[in-house]
Amino acid sequence: MSAGENGASAQIGWDDFAAVDIRTGRITRAEPFPEARRPAIKLWVDFGPGIGERKSSAQITRHYSPEGLVGKQVLAVVNFPPRQIGRFMSEVLVLGLPDESGEVVLIAPDKPVPVGGRMY
Repeated sequence: MSAGENGASAQIGWDDFAAVDIRTGRITRAEPFPEARRPAIKLWVDFGPGIGERKSSAQITRHYSPEGLVGKQVLAVVNFPPRQIGRFMSEVLVLGLPDESGEVVLIAPDKPVPVGGRMY
C-alpha cells in the first residue's frame, strides 16, 4: 500500500481489515533483550483460552522497563507468521505508535478488558 496525497494509506475493503486478528493480551513476563540489533524487550503475553501465551520482541526500551510491563494490557496482531529475531521466536506483533521522537508508545485499552478480546 502506498500513502495518498494526505499521508493516509490506500483504501482497503472490510475483508482486508477483518483478516487482521488484533487481540487484547496481558504481559505476564518481560526481559531485556540485549542481543537484539536495536534495544528491545522480550515479552510473554497471555491472550487467554484458545490462543494462550505468545512471545514478542518490542523496541520499547525508551518508555518502558521490563519490570514495569508485567500486568499491562496491550493490543497485538496474533495471526502473523512467527518471526525469528536472533535466538528468539517472536509470535505476535505488539502494537504501538510513535511519540514526537519516533519512539514506540504501546497501544492499550483505557479500561480493563478480558484477555483475548478481538478488536473491532
